[in-house]
Amino acid sequence: MLGHVQRRKIALPETGMEIALLDWGGDGPLALLHHANGFCAGVWGLVAEPLSRHFRVIAMDARGHGDSSKPEGAEFYRWEQFGADVIGVAERLASEHPDGQIALGLGHSFGGTSILMAAAKRPELFARAVLVDPVVPPPDWASADPERQLRGNALAEGAKKRRIVWPSRAAAREKWTDKEMFAAWDPRALDLYVEYGMADRDDGQVELKCSGVVEATVFESSRGLDVYAIAQGASVPTRILWASGGQFPRIAFEQLAARMLDADVLDLDAGHLAVMEEPERVYQAVVDFAL
Repeated sequence: MLGHVQRRKIALPETGMEIALLDWGGDGPLALLHHANGFCAGVWGLVAEPLSRHFRVIAMDARGHGDSSKPEGAEFYRWEQFGADVIGVAERLASEHPDGQIALGLGHSFGGTSILMAAAKRPELFARAVLVDPVVPPPDWASADPERQLRGNALAEGAKKRRIVWPSRAAAREKWTDKEMFAAWDPRALDLYVEYGMADRDDGQVELKCSGVVEATVFESSRGLDVYAIAQGASVPTRILWASGGQFPRIAFEQLAARMLDADVLDLDAGHLAVMEEPERVYQAVVDFAL
């Protein structure tokens, strides 16, 4: 489906990972995209395609996702490690581009948090950042908000129970169409997830590239992550897109932006999975800020 998109992998000796990339091309400055937990670079297609008119657009598969390395063990899925992978990829891509910098770091959900961690630590690598409904657990996540803790636990438990192997992509898509999680998705985004988020097996069946165990581990590893401390004094100009139909309170993003030197919050009429639900709105919000 993304026939003109180029695939490549970057080895990161500093983290021991091999990170898979999808490159939409484009002659402009670099844009580096990072997906939400459990998904893959390919689901950015409906945003990346028009964005390539303005940027050289490259999306990465996080470790444990898509075609990137899949180490075993919870110790490999601490959130700061995802931020380190973003830095490694950004360094490599920037070194290959005349600008020597990522003009736009664009991340969704935990991908937004990963972009934030990288930009806060290495601000010289990023000119701007857009975070689409990033995950911002409070520092005392485990005790401050019992209801939120229950939601987080439910997400992790649901991921562990997720069906991984299907007879075919068509069978998976047909079943997912009736699921609440996919109800608001643009059908084209679901096609991208089915195509690029699943791998062909030797027995003729297909399998999700991100296992439920990895997805659950990522959810669980967010506990105790102090994103507010990470963002304190961050200097990269940043726009945070708050999904009004999501589960994060707007004030959490306002407080996050207040800790940064140059950040604001913009409302986005979409659910948490905005990139797949309202890709045109996400695209417009990105270019309004980044161009």
